[in-house]
Amino acid sequence: MARRREALLGLALLCLLAASAQLAAGAGAGKTVGVYELRKGDLSVKVTNFGARLMSVVFPDSKGNLADVVLARTPSRNKPVSWLAMARPQLLLALLCLAASLSAQAAAGSGGWKMVGVYELKMGDFSVKVTNWGARLMSVVLPDSKGNLADVVLGKDTIAEYVNDTSYFGPITGRVAQRISRGRFVLDGKVYHLYRNDGRNTLHGGGRGFHKVIWTVKEYVAGGDSPHITFYYRSFDGEQGFPGNLDAYVTYRVSSPYTLGVHMSATALDKATPVNLLLHTYWNLGGHGSGDVLGHTLRLFASRHAVLDEELLPSSGRVAPVAGTPLDFRAPTPIGARIRQVMGGKVVGYDANYIIDGEPEGMRPVAQVRDGASGRAVELWANQATVQIYTGNWLNNTKGKDGKVYNQYAGFTLETMGYVDAVNHPEFPSQTLLPGQEYKHDMVFKFSF
Repeated sequence: MARRREALLGLALLCLLAASAQLAAGAGAGKTVGVYELRKGDLSVKVTNFGARLMSVVFPDSKGNLADVVLARTPSRNKPVSWLAMARPQLLLALLCLAASLSAQAAAGSGGWKMVGVYELKMGDFSVKVTNWGARLMSVVLPDSKGNLADVVLGKDTIAEYVNDTSYFGPITGRVAQRISRGRFVLDGKVYHLYRNDGRNTLHGGGRGFHKVIWTVKEYVAGGDSPHITFYYRSFDGEQGFPGNLDAYVTYRVSSPYTLGVHMSATALDKATPVNLLLHTYWNLGGHGSGDVLGHTLRLFASRHAVLDEELLPSSGRVAPVAGTPLDFRAPTPIGARIRQVMGGKVVGYDANYIIDGEPEGMRPVAQVRDGASGRAVELWANQATVQIYTGNWLNNTKGKDGKVYNQYAGFTLETMGYVDAVNHPEFPSQTLLPGQEYKHDMVFKFSF
């Protein structure tokens, strides 16, 4: 009887949310697929009109830790998982009542929906597409040496596919990107426990980090001399376990010739908090789905690297020279030349963190990459201390855009950021903001062919 009552309550919740989304959208609305968030305090419910689907329900446990109890699929087995068996009937009843309250407010026009959209920035034959789902870079299209256009960013076809993505195709990750050891840190004498989504560690801000939220579009200019778009997100106190309210902004800007700027900033509003954002885009200069990137030549302006352990954490706190190791890319070298000598955690391939040469806060060259077959090249400049190079080691028959399938080494990332796990390493430069302080992270990609 209890199991039947839980199932009925869950079904009622799904129907209620789907109906309220239809009411809010209006009978005459078009058939645009959107993701809608209902929020009241630290309770968040997300639905989409793609299949009238309930996507997530986030609320605290008895210790105040937030978690999403709606699991669409497990990455390892690709099987549906029911959350109803994990919740008590009285909890579901309370959740249903709160959701009903939120839905009624939204349908009446007082709740405020956040629509998910795809936005294009275009200058001649150079085109960039982004979405406010995770402030994500979806595509970069430019010519090769023969004038043939291709999209050089790996990704998905639809927003619905990005929602269920576990490979981090193109989002801004945070509040703290990369890993935080054991999902905990101490700040001002208080121990903070985070949502752990990478074994016993926290990865890219937790299960519902900045890559899994809807950002607000603050400004959008599609064309002209400086096409750009600015996204905004208010991260609330306690989100994924992090302290304090935080205002975050990301601006994508296209300029001539064939230049993409990505500008991130964040301000701590009321509490000290760690902040370390990054852009997790997979690049393939031959065109996404064109094969592996092992033949791309890579040059890094980095003579040192952070020594990472099997969990890809700088547990020793050591920084070592790259000279004489397979991590040395100070001279242009094919990515695949020594890749078999490298373990990125527990798999063959690069997942390495480099200390960028030069003044940490100044704009300076980070990397140069070239694909000989297409003639396309990219040069990255940034103002961060480190860059993480990842070669898509875990991609395996992964469905991509345009019917393409991505396999191991199908793309590479250039993830500029502060030191990994800096909040647990006083020997590293601090990534902690005090109230009123601002974090700034600028990247400039200069493409050529």
